[in-house]
Amino acid sequence: MTSSSSPSQDAKRLAHAYPEGLRADALMEEDVAWKHDIDGARDGDQFDRSERAALRRVAGLSTELEDVTEVEYRQLRLERVVLVGVWTSGTAQDADNSLAELAALAETAGALVLDGVIQRRDKPDAATYIGSGKALELRDVVMETGADTVICDGELSPGQLIQLEDVVKVKVIDRTALILDIFAQHAKSREGKAQVALAQMQYMLPRLRGWGQSLSRQMGGGRGGLATRGPGETKIETDRRRIREKMAKMRREIAEMKTGREIKRQERRRNKVPSVAIAGYTNAGKSSLLNRLTGAGVLVENALFATLDPTVRRAETPSGRLYTLADTVGFVRHLPHHLVEAFRSTMEEVGDSDLILHVVDGSHPVPEEQLAAVREVIREVGATDVPEIVVINKADAADPLVLQRLLRVEKRSIAVSARTGQGLEELLALIDEELPRPSVEIEALVPYTQGKLVARAHTEGEVLSEEHTAEGTLIKVRVHAELAADLAPYTPTATA
Repeated sequence: MTSSSSPSQDAKRLAHAYPEGLRADALMEEDVAWKHDIDGARDGDQFDRSERAALRRVAGLSTELEDVTEVEYRQLRLERVVLVGVWTSGTAQDADNSLAELAALAETAGALVLDGVIQRRDKPDAATYIGSGKALELRDVVMETGADTVICDGELSPGQLIQLEDVVKVKVIDRTALILDIFAQHAKSREGKAQVALAQMQYMLPRLRGWGQSLSRQMGGGRGGLATRGPGETKIETDRRRIREKMAKMRREIAEMKTGREIKRQERRRNKVPSVAIAGYTNAGKSSLLNRLTGAGVLVENALFATLDPTVRRAETPSGRLYTLADTVGFVRHLPHHLVEAFRSTMEEVGDSDLILHVVDGSHPVPEEQLAAVREVIREVGATDVPEIVVINKADAADPLVLQRLLRVEKRSIAVSARTGQGLEELLALIDEELPRPSVEIEALVPYTQGKLVARAHTEGEVLSEEHTAEGTLIKVRVHAELAADLAPYTPTATA
């Protein structure tokens, strides 16, 4: 059995091998001292022990950009997308128009559209939306264009999203998720943000997914050790429960905000002020029309869903009757059901109005499709009984043949241009004619001491004639039954 050398023998060996000046350094090192024939052939710089243990900054890994143009490019870089549609019914032109609208939605959301493809099928494939073979072709298109996202022109099931992503190897979203993203970008008010958040959670709830341990069930029962007995929920079940709790809280907040709007509506009803709601397809020019008629100053932008929050403004007919004009959120084909439910409190402005101005884009290739899509949503909010005037906007840019066709098909319609002011006077006269009028016509001689009745007649009714006499104000008005009862003591038959 061999024994190791003693410390004194090691010291003698080092003293013999190294000069006096290096002896202390060699004794302080754990490794053997540097030798030219061995260490000279090593790769790279050699570091002391303290340098090896220290944090070293690696050059060339910083993403800080010094060139101003490169900084601007990085900030403005858009998501690159490929559009996919399934043509199940209608003509090829209808399918092209639907994909063109999807492209406009993608650009509004901040994406760069690289390509768009359509497949003719009887119905979307249950597994991958477009079928396994076409999904492989789509993967080739994605690789060729360098896209990082695929947008499908329809609402995909959770299984379709997962399986299509597995094939194309990039992110896949559907039309509903795209519209929800636009709404999230454009919501400004507290109520608008809450409504969008509720719609997003409703959409997200059935589409939650996870991988590996995030889906495993908490350990419990007899075979678990200390601190391992859990509630028995999977991670995804916990996430769903939390989302449901947030949705319930959001619904309560929206209901509280709805109460404030209902109080304002009740005040307008009490004062017998008629209301007009502007409804229509997105980007049809509703906000432009509101600004023209009332000077509201609402944001106007050539983008889909530029304004989401309802705006109510006071207006006056040519005959002097007061009414309110409300701008509402725009509609679109296949508007997600989650959004209709979330924005139901906002869309009640349409259902509670006395008249709907249905604005349609006259410059659109197929405005009839816009009319049908908006009327479908109006049916969903229960406003089918409200009288409607079809306002064909952008008449200055519309095809004359399209205008003639619409004016012929839609009996209660008028062509206007919110940009140039064309047809707005005729529209105001038509609103004055269509608004509900007070039911009772009465003539009264109101003493000057009862001037508040004359003021109410001007505010709540329609003044047909007015004359100031020595005994008082002789007024002939058309008013509601309540005000007619207050004026009855001053009628000629009552004073005779």
